[in-house]
Amino acid sequence: MTRVFISYHHECDQQYKEDLSWMADRYGCFDDGSVETGDIDDDGRSSESIRQVIRDNYLRGAEVTILLCGSETRDRKHVDWELKSSMIDGQINRKSGILVINLPGNADNQWLAALPDEKSAIYPDYFGEWVALHNRQDYQDRYPLMPERILDQLVCTSVRISVVPWNRIENRPDKIQWLVDQTARVRHTNDYDLTRPMRRRNSNRDISWV
Repeated sequence: MTRVFISYHHECDQQYKEDLSWMADRYGCFDDGSVETGDIDDDGRSSESIRQVIRDNYLRGAEVTILLCGSETRDRKHVDWELKSSMIDGQINRKSGILVINLPGNADNQWLAALPDEKSAIYPDYFGEWVALHNRQDYQDRYPLMPERILDQLVCTSVRISVVPWNRIENRPDKIQWLVDQTARVRHTNDYDLTRPMRRRNSNRDISWV
């Protein structure tokens, strides 16, 4: 069973995390290994130290990081830490695949099928035109609330990250298991863009990066 870490904004989106964890436990779609990282103190710590602690202590054994993307997720420093830590090889654990689930109200009718055979597996009822996105502005226009670190990856041809609306996986354990397992399979070939420094504050209006 694929081991998963769930990254999300605890104050706003706790219920979605609990619903997803319940489905994983009830139907065995993945092994939820999520651990609260909010108690990590960044005072005096370097970015490298924070990444290493999260990668090897909190994301231990995780093959996939699921990002629950709500209306305020992009501005949370701990989410940014978890995402960047998921993208690196630690001393103990290797990098994870990343799957984005857009929560209701957050571009919840838009999706990005980046995995092999995903169109037929997840969207067999969609008969419309599939639109290609060509540059960062296209992705920003489609996903205005997406964390910048994820947008960095979506424009990379060497990275496969799927974006799926919550309504496509809600009460559908078969769908979430397929997405998680396929995301785990492509993680080794993902060559993430790690150039963006880590966020050190929560507010989008007053951001410090190091």
